[in-house]
Amino acid sequence: MLPLYDENPTYERPYVTYALIAVNTIVFLYMFLIEYVFGPYELAKFYYDWSIIPYFVSNGERLYTIFTSMFMHGGFLHFGGNMLYLYIFGNNIEDSMGHKKFIIFYLACGVAAGFAQILTEPGSLIPMIGASGAIAGVLGAYLLLFPKANVVTLIIYFIVKVPAVIILGFWFLMQLFSGIGSLTASGEGGVAYFAHIGGFACGFLLIKLFRRKDYKSRKCIKDDWERINYHH
Repeated sequence: MLPLYDENPTYERPYVTYALIAVNTIVFLYMFLIEYVFGPYELAKFYYDWSIIPYFVSNGERLYTIFTSMFMHGGFLHFGGNMLYLYIFGNNIEDSMGHKKFIIFYLACGVAAGFAQILTEPGSLIPMIGASGAIAGVLGAYLLLFPKANVVTLIIYFIVKVPAVIILGFWFLMQLFSGIGSLTASGEGGVAYFAHIGGFACGFLLIKLFRRKDYKSRKCIKDDWERINYHH
C-alpha cells in the first residue's frame, strides 16, 4: 500500500513541515554531491561523522548525532518514502499543535526513536540514519487524532480510499513483527525497526500533551464553514 494523499484539511499552512522537507532535501542533495564529486570514501566518512553509532552514544560520546542523523538518508527510496509520509501526515499534526510545538514534538520523537534502537544493540558499530523515527512519531499522533480520515492509497494498480487506522495500523504491525524478527539477525545492517516502533510510541503518547486545547472546536468551526460554502 502506497499512500498518495489524505482528505484531511488543515487550519494553517504547515511551514515547519515544509521546512523539514526542505532541510532533508538539501542534506540529501549534499550527500549526493559528496559521492559524485569526491567519491564513495568521502561519503562513507560523512556517514561516520554524522550518523548515530550506538557504541559511541551508549558511552556518552557523539550525542549530537542523535539530531544530525535525523536529516540523513541512505538512498532515493529511503529519502522519497520518508518525505512522502511527512508531507501527507505532518501538516495535520503541525496544525493540531502549532508551529513551535511541532518542531519540539518532531525532534523529541526522533530522539526517542534513536534511543529505542540503541537499546536493542548498544554495542553496535553500524551507523544509523534517517528521519523515519521522527516521522513515525507523526504517524503515531495521526493514528490517535484522525483514525477515520481517508487516505487515498495506491494498492497494486488501484487507487482507493482507506481509513488512516488501517494504513497506519498495518504500517506499525509491519514494523513490530519485522523488529522482533530482526533480533535474531544481530550484527547485520538493515532497517532500524525499533527506531520506528519507539518513535511511533512516543508520538502516540505525546500528542495529547502537545495538541492545542481548542483544536477540536477550531477544526469543527472550519469544517462547518467549508460545508456551508460548498452547499452555497
